[in-house]
Amino acid sequence: MGEVQKGLFSVIEKLKGTAELELRIVLLGLDNAGKTTLLKQLASEDVNTITPTQGFNIKSVTCDAMKLNVWDIGGQRKIRPFWKKYLENTDLLIYVIDSADKKRFEETGLELSELIDEENLKGVPLLIFANKQDLATASPASEIAEGLNLHTYRDREWQIQACSAVSGEGVQVCKYIRQKSNKTNHFPLSYLLCSYRESLLLSD
Repeated sequence: MGEVQKGLFSVIEKLKGTAELELRIVLLGLDNAGKTTLLKQLASEDVNTITPTQGFNIKSVTCDAMKLNVWDIGGQRKIRPFWKKYLENTDLLIYVIDSADKKRFEETGLELSELIDEENLKGVPLLIFANKQDLATASPASEIAEGLNLHTYRDREWQIQACSAVSGEGVQVCKYIRQKSNKTNHFPLSYLLCSYRESLLLSD
């Protein structure tokens, strides 16, 4: 079972029966990491035609009674300084890495570490997609996690998930949640506490 799916399933499971909630998810990563393809997979859209994101894309994905508002921000070097402008009120950060482009591992690691230090992302859960696992040159997710020193991220929940955005392997989150709705595999996500309290206020 993929850790990303378990994590997002946990969100749904713990909030069942409450008022409909909207979560703001920011999708980041270097250019050509596969962010837009991954977003299209999450939204069950055709992934055969993809153009580089020059600014940002926003898509709303419905999972059971929850609305996930996903912001896909371009990863070109000239755009990265503006990432911080999109981080306010983020509930979940998804960071996408091209697992087959080893030459850029250091670059993507530096960008990720700078993001983690942003005040608006303090304590925000981090889900990393180790993308392009369908390529023979792709590094395993465990190897990437070690190279990024993810074990040092002690101020937040984090998980890394191997995937292929092109084939959909590992990113069919909503479909997985529906199929596994009777399961109880969870990992704690701190932002649920705030969201849960807000849902109770809305339902009063």
